Amino acid sequence: MKIALMLATGFAMVAAPALAQTGPIETRQALMKANGRDAKAGGDMLKGVIPFDATKAQAIFKSMNDVARSFGQHFPAGSQTGGDTEAAPSIWAKPAEFKAALAKFEKDTAAAMAAKPTTLAAFGQQFGMVAQNCKTCHETFRIKK
Repeated sequence: MKIALMLATGFAMVAAPALAQTGPIETRQALMKANGRDAKAGGDMLKGVIPFDATKAQAIFKSMNDVARSFGQHFPAGSQTGGDTEAAPSIWAKPAEFKAALAKFEKDTAAAMAAKPTTLAAFGQQFGMVAQNCKTCHETFRIKK
């Protein structure tokens, strides 16, 4: 236990300066990459590419919820362009709609976590609800490159 705590503390001390140097565009791109990785893992479970694992399913929803809770913090004025961003101008033109979309994603990922699906069918139901958020947000607030 002490070793794990020391390792975690050491990692935090090394990672914190690197994260502090990351700009908002790079941060939100990293968060979306994590979401994409989780979405792929969830999709692979549903397709039978990888076996259903309730613990991994819960971790997918937790990771997506973590992104949902922090993602909106990385869109300051001046970060509309540059860094190969895919953020659409509608994020800044319609901030209330963007915040509402993020709030829905956070709520739905939290509900999926709370449901704690233990079967593939239950996971599929929750994952479908969460994935619909991704689709809706990408259609409105993302520039496809």
